Amino acid sequence: MIATVARTGLAPSPLWGEGRGEGQLPERGAVPASNEPQQQQPLLQLSKINSFYGPVQAHFDLDIEVRRGQIVSLLGGNASGKSTTMKIVLGLLKPRSGEVLFNGESTLGLSTPQIVRRGIGSVPEARRLFPAMTVRENLLMGAYARNDRKAVAEDLERMLELFPRVAERIEFQAGTLSGGEQQMVAMARALMGRPQLICMDEPTMGLSPLYVDKVLELIARINAQGVSVFMVEQNASLALQIAHHGYVLQTGRIVLSGPARELLADARIRDAYLGGDGAARTAS
Repeated sequence: MIATVARTGLAPSPLWGEGRGEGQLPERGAVPASNEPQQQQPLLQLSKINSFYGPVQAHFDLDIEVRRGQIVSLLGGNASGKSTTMKIVLGLLKPRSGEVLFNGESTLGLSTPQIVRRGIGSVPEARRLFPAMTVRENLLMGAYARNDRKAVAEDLERMLELFPRVAERIEFQAGTLSGGEQQMVAMARALMGRPQLICMDEPTMGLSPLYVDKVLELIARINAQGVSVFMVEQNASLALQIAHHGYVLQTGRIVLSGPARELLADARIRDAYLGGDGAARTAS
């Protein structure tokens, strides 16, 4: 089911008006065809990033690109630097050197709210909802930087159509929802800010297999409606099924990158993440 959604897209009309990307989900691994000058310039670009936690270096000359209309997956094990990469994109950690560009403009020195206002949404690890607030209130918090009340109300209705399970829980306290339901609320909350790009940190972590499939289908559907996605994941097999491009991060360095389909077929990926022959030999 995930692969079908990824290749064909569902509900291909844009989430909001014009200028939010192509409606039809492009072939995996390809850059969607639209305005040529825009496609030559990545939507998000991290160049030669070196970051530190005190004396400990977390990234070594990190280079990552996310192009318009793409889902890009950043793969890696624990302590590889994946979540730190998200912190740098969102302005929560300033690199010691390197550059972060969004729409061709530097985001270094901007606060997280300023970065969000420029068009980057966040679905953080462990969802980070406001548990005592209702689902409706959590969704409206995603539009805190907007003052177009009519459009916010319209977008709320779109979110309830896109996430029917969220609609069923709209007046419940967010803390009473299951992990999968909370993940959907977190995704809808990010979309309420009308982002061009959503950063998702471990969106399937801790979810049941049923909700893993549902969440990945929704990520592909959101992308099909014009929102680019930068996704940190440990589940390489499922992440690469819905992605266009992938990067593998190991102790702060990119060790593999390329079109998602090629990475999915790469023996090194199979050995490291998917239980390939090499992994089996190591285990024995």
